[in-house]
Amino acid sequence: MKTACIYFFVSLFCLLTSACRQSKNEHYPNNSGKNYIKYAHGLSIEKHSGYSIVRVQDPWPNAPKKYTYILCEKNASVPGELAKFPQIQVPIQTIVVTSTTHIPSLEMLGVEKTLVGFPQLDYISSPKVRALIDGQKVKELGTNQNLNTESLLDLQPDLIVGYGIDGVNPTLDLLQKSGLKVMLNGDWNEATPLGKAEWIKFFGALYGKEKQADQIFTEIEKNYISIKQKVLTSSYTPTVMAGALYENHWFLPHGNSWGSVFIKDAGAQYLWADSKGTGSLALSFETVLEKAVQADVWIGPSQYTSLAEMQKDNPHYAQFKAFQNKQVYSFSTKKGPTGGILFYEWAPNRPDWVLQDMVKIFHPELFPDNEFHFFEQLK
Repeated sequence: MKTACIYFFVSLFCLLTSACRQSKNEHYPNNSGKNYIKYAHGLSIEKHSGYSIVRVQDPWPNAPKKYTYILCEKNASVPGELAKFPQIQVPIQTIVVTSTTHIPSLEMLGVEKTLVGFPQLDYISSPKVRALIDGQKVKELGTNQNLNTESLLDLQPDLIVGYGIDGVNPTLDLLQKSGLKVMLNGDWNEATPLGKAEWIKFFGALYGKEKQADQIFTEIEKNYISIKQKVLTSSYTPTVMAGALYENHWFLPHGNSWGSVFIKDAGAQYLWADSKGTGSLALSFETVLEKAVQADVWIGPSQYTSLAEMQKDNPHYAQFKAFQNKQVYSFSTKKGPTGGILFYEWAPNRPDWVLQDMVKIFHPELFPDNEFHFFEQLK
């Protein structure tokens, strides 16, 4: 769905109509709800009696405002001060999501059968959801920036969970004016592994499965921290390069990015760790060669699935020590039945699997018997 080292950039602008009964004499409960989000910078959820307040901030870089949504149970009494915010009745029964990163949350919560539509179905790799697609239970909806409005109006889902680049999405605006409910999801803009994964709680709140979502995330968090601590037993710190050329630019993660955090937590030295930013760097081949020619390991070399393919495309790749030593690892080889890359769908949701893969690459002695979830050593 995107080239390696170019993360899936997304967002939407959301204004929704009221769905819950308002109580005119109650006041905003400033102190009665507690945000139970621990790592996600762009998400907060406060649970109150009969309703929850969900706030999404920075859903894309430099977003101008914080987006607030009220999730209310049937016949809930909601303070009048909250009437200005979009309101969605929960638990929802049908949903449309627009990023493959949303699919695992539905599956882990056991609500994948509520999915009724998705743009570009071939990108979905989940066997459970692919079975629904094959059974014509999930409708093809075009592309994220050009959703099929007629199909969506026909489906009438309880909720559309959207994403975009800059908050400008005329199609979503039109759908909202037609009475459909839309919420913004900013999981992609989180810069930490556990921050991205914690967005399962966003979906837990939509389905009244907050406890289950918290249990799932707590297990992921526990696994991640355990793997990270195991890395401390190794004194070896390999140097790491990433990415590859794409349209004359070499794209690789910035030093404060999600990918860079994984490398650090896996006990390796990312050669661009001191660069500032959370997105991607775009460098010349010469710049990368000068700095990374002696790198021990090369991860995420764009779409390539073999060393021969890389060398055929650009013979200069063979100048890198990691290439010569066959220490090149890619996640582009593992795909679903219709070509969707598993990493793009599951990695944001299971950072413990990603970290274990990277530790197996950098410190193979620590997990000698474990199979890779996403990566594969190129041959």
